[in-house]
Amino acid sequence: MATLFFWMSKCAWLVLSPDSLLLILLIAVWGLLWRGKHKRAKRWLGWVMMVILVIALFPVDEWVMYPLEKRLPTKPKLPDQVAGIIVLGGAEDPVRSGYWDQAEMGESTERILTFMALAKRFPQAKLIYSGGSGSLVNQDYSGSTTVQRLFREQGMDLSRVTLERHARNTFENARNSKALAAPDPNETWILITSAWHMPRAVGVFHQVHWKVIPYPVDHWTNPGHLFRLDLDFAGHLNKLTIGTKEWVGLLAYFVTRKTSTLFPSTLG
Repeated sequence: MATLFFWMSKCAWLVLSPDSLLLILLIAVWGLLWRGKHKRAKRWLGWVMMVILVIALFPVDEWVMYPLEKRLPTKPKLPDQVAGIIVLGGAEDPVRSGYWDQAEMGESTERILTFMALAKRFPQAKLIYSGGSGSLVNQDYSGSTTVQRLFREQGMDLSRVTLERHARNTFENARNSKALAAPDPNETWILITSAWHMPRAVGVFHQVHWKVIPYPVDHWTNPGHLFRLDLDFAGHLNKLTIGTKEWVGLLAYFVTRKTSTLFPSTLG
């Protein structure tokens, strides 16, 4: 069932993502023109252009992401002692790393930097990096292999780090990491991931009965400047796609009972 869910979610998103939908609509307009239905094609093209202009001129991506990022507190107060720290993969680019034979990082590098910083702050804590490959076609390239190389190059003690290499999505991050850590219910663990991804991540960890302290990083919104003109179509569309995917993921995880609430919070 886990593999079926993984494949269905990936295939569905190929169609449902905002960038794909815009492309599909433009192809549909071309089809109408080819069939000689010029009036309908002009009407459809007008709607598509309006959507493109709104995305280009306004930070609609941040409007979508801001509720996700403010759901959980930033820089929460941490106890003096913690049993372990978990970071979810996604900052690394394992395919590019494999091609160029070096640790290549993409967006969300704050996840790794915060993980390394907290590892120094809590020298007795267990450390888990959870990340395999979320790709449909490049399962041979693991995020864990990339960060292992990065940690070694940065002089990190690899004997402290447990690498969870097989997770393909957030649910498998939680399930596989718990199997490796075998946490005691009374232990305190910290969970690190991007702020826009943290609600779903916390919901999944609570669903597998693992209470964690969420430590969100990698914020993409600018509170206080959410209403502005900001011509950046490519940047807005990229973040809008990621934010929309996260909301769809929250709904899918709730429907499939991978989370117990539609919009999880600290209390699960």
